[in-house]
Amino acid sequence: MSVALSGNDLTFQQVYDVALRDEIVKLGPAAIERMNASRAVVERLVASGSTAYGINTGFGKLASVRISAEQVRQLQVNLVRSHACGVGAALSEAETRAMMLLRANALAKGLSGIRPRVVETLCAMLNARVHPVIPSQGSVGASGDLAPLAHLAQVVIGEGHATFRGEILPGAEAMKRSGIVPVALEAKEGLSLLNGTQGMLALLSLALREADVLVDTADVAASLSLDALRGSPGAFDSRIMRARAYAGAATTARNLAHLNEGSQIRESHRSAEKDTRVQDAYSLRCTPQVHGAVRDSLAQAREMAAVELNSATDNPLVFVRDAGNGDIISGGNFHGQPLAMAADQVAIAIATLGGIVERRIEQMTNPLTSMLPAFLTSEPGLNSGFMIAQVTAAALTSENKALATPHSVDSISTSGNQEDYVSMGMSGARRLERMLENLRHTIAIELLCACQGIDLLAPLQTGTLAKKAHATLRAKSSKVTEDRPLGPDIEAVSKLVVDGAFSSLFR
Repeated sequence: MSVALSGNDLTFQQVYDVALRDEIVKLGPAAIERMNASRAVVERLVASGSTAYGINTGFGKLASVRISAEQVRQLQVNLVRSHACGVGAALSEAETRAMMLLRANALAKGLSGIRPRVVETLCAMLNARVHPVIPSQGSVGASGDLAPLAHLAQVVIGEGHATFRGEILPGAEAMKRSGIVPVALEAKEGLSLLNGTQGMLALLSLALREADVLVDTADVAASLSLDALRGSPGAFDSRIMRARAYAGAATTARNLAHLNEGSQIRESHRSAEKDTRVQDAYSLRCTPQVHGAVRDSLAQAREMAAVELNSATDNPLVFVRDAGNGDIISGGNFHGQPLAMAADQVAIAIATLGGIVERRIEQMTNPLTSMLPAFLTSEPGLNSGFMIAQVTAAALTSENKALATPHSVDSISTSGNQEDYVSMGMSGARRLERMLENLRHTIAIELLCACQGIDLLAPLQTGTLAKKAHATLRAKSSKVTEDRPLGPDIEAVSKLVVDGAFSSLFR
């Protein structure tokens, strides 16, 4: 199997297959035909001596500076070199591969006026695992992710640095060892490699994948917490969900009801004379409404990112009329505002999910609300049990609240006030990885607390499907009978979470 790039039908699953599983990539024949046609328009313009932005002019504020025909190639190389100003930690291998693929697909759309050879080189680099070293900071997400893409383009032309077979090498050496000939840039090709939103799109696409896993896992954790707190699944009745028909809420309600089927704890609660509670706390009773809102918000962000997967995002764009003729039009498709706003939406969803998860943890560890031994230990006082696990969850949740501050409403003028309103989309997408890690650990803590609470209710058993989740966790973390450091347990369960061990229960 391989992914054939057309510029029109790339899917998230293909992005994940290439970024995470090294799927082979190639340029499709229809894309080659379209690219050749748009290239002919550019070459005719260069030969005619007419002026077009980025082809024979300077860039940004320098757009009015005319470049001679003899300097057109050098202009493109200078552009790549001058824009390689990124700093900070390098993008991960998966992020880099996703970014390379997405840039190749955008160019394959055939509206950039560049040769197929440029995209074929990107495909060859992906297939040979030549990965440019791309610093993660330096983009304001306006004329695309200029600095990150410049570091990618450096290796395409045999400069910069790349990783190859475990080594960080000069770009020229990495290309030589892999047998790939660097590209000698022609008119417009440097600009087309740099103008685009593929840095922020790569990070957002990967974040959406993990967010889906975490919201499913949070449903599992909530169902276990419901039993540990002897709560009622009555609030998840399908009739209630139909009365306010949000798709995400219905999904979570079905998940919770399914997971708690067959629960002995639930049955004992129905007939308990000493339990005078009429309704559960919001963090239990409103789980479908909160988790569901997270699901719907992620779905909306995914719809926006899906448009970007197959969009032309450089400038200017080349529209072919007939053989060798067409229009070269300057526009603003490189602006990252849609993705910046989508990234903010994902960040708010992550912070929201962590907030309700932490509240359930507090409900279970607090003897005033749990009807369980204080801090889930059979000998409170001598043992502190899960007291500080809840503190850790509170710290992670609070950090995510701060990180969820919107980036897309910020702007700072750049390029001599030519680029006077920018999106900050790359920074908005960059913070998602940290937020997801915090959420992953918070959900792991809820799973640990819930399983401990269920064990303290023995011999009563939880639901049939929930038992599988309990057994999965207990394979990595035994019941806490006396105090021990819980950091390793949290890390072990977090790994189960990210590997999909709990979310897979719904498949």
